[in-house]
Amino acid sequence: MLPEADVGVSCDHELVDLRVDFTTKNVAAAWLMLALGDSREHAGNDGYDDSVSLHYSWDSTVQNHARVAVGDVIALWDRKELIGVSVIEAIETASAEKVLYSCPRCGKADIKRRQREKPAYRCGKCGHIFPTPRQKTKPVTTYRSAHGKRWMNGRGLLSGSELRALCDAPKSQLSMRPARWERLRQALLDATGQASTVKDIAAAARLAVAGGHRESLVRTRVGQEAFRARLLREQGEVCAFTGPTPADALEAAHLYSYDESGEHHEYGGLLLRCDIHRLFDLGHIAVDVGSGTLDVIPSLRGYPCYAQLHGKPVAVQLRPEHGVWLDAHWLGKRPRA
Repeated sequence: MLPEADVGVSCDHELVDLRVDFTTKNVAAAWLMLALGDSREHAGNDGYDDSVSLHYSWDSTVQNHARVAVGDVIALWDRKELIGVSVIEAIETASAEKVLYSCPRCGKADIKRRQREKPAYRCGKCGHIFPTPRQKTKPVTTYRSAHGKRWMNGRGLLSGSELRALCDAPKSQLSMRPARWERLRQALLDATGQASTVKDIAAAARLAVAGGHRESLVRTRVGQEAFRARLLREQGEVCAFTGPTPADALEAAHLYSYDESGEHHEYGGLLLRCDIHRLFDLGHIAVDVGSGTLDVIPSLRGYPCYAQLHGKPVAVQLRPEHGVWLDAHWLGKRPRA
């Protein structure tokens, strides 16, 4: 998600089929939520680690942050068009320290990164141009939706102006905007004709409110989202051990025990495919830094997909700092069963 700038929608829960009676009292919310990723201009904070087809993140600095609930319909957009629509299956919450950036002259957060010019930042309030913003941290509650099961790709279906018209307040500039599910539903039907898909989204929202899902509270690592976002910027959509991989399947793997240090060390992580990350943490896959190749324990080599990795060079350029951590991992976690 983006810092405070756009999202929201209201959705009906008696949507067993598309001939719903919108006078029903069993009504769920739907939200139009802004997701700009790396294309965002506002530089007042580090943004959010979103994987739009799977999860969406926000925090307690965002208006309407606590109103979003399991069972709500979520429609993601990038101001130009709809990205996709789904139903929230769960919401993870945690506590974190958020880094906020502001103009060193006037103290306002309305600052933007300049693409090619130097100094790198400009304040939208006072016009000051500067190389480094002022920093402070603020305790926040973080939220992350899980909505991958019913994801419907919306690219090319509805424009930004059409989506704004669906909101309760079409001229709102909020990142999370309440809107009207009945209008969104009809707009999707008109654009796609996919009655079964839209009906599936509607039914899932109704079932969630009826008790099919519930909001969950989980323990998450402070700064993990920013850590993963940085690795994606630096390394791209590449599993360090297996090669090009969709971002949705990549996790930020620490090369050391984060639980022991509690810190995200620079060059202390690599992007790994989900299953590879798990096996790396167990020590079943490691890196022989001397040769720059992967070592897979014998018991895994009975599986062709892992056997082919044994002796294979890593897929990314390792820095000396990576080598220090990987050497320690090699020595500390090498079961030989």
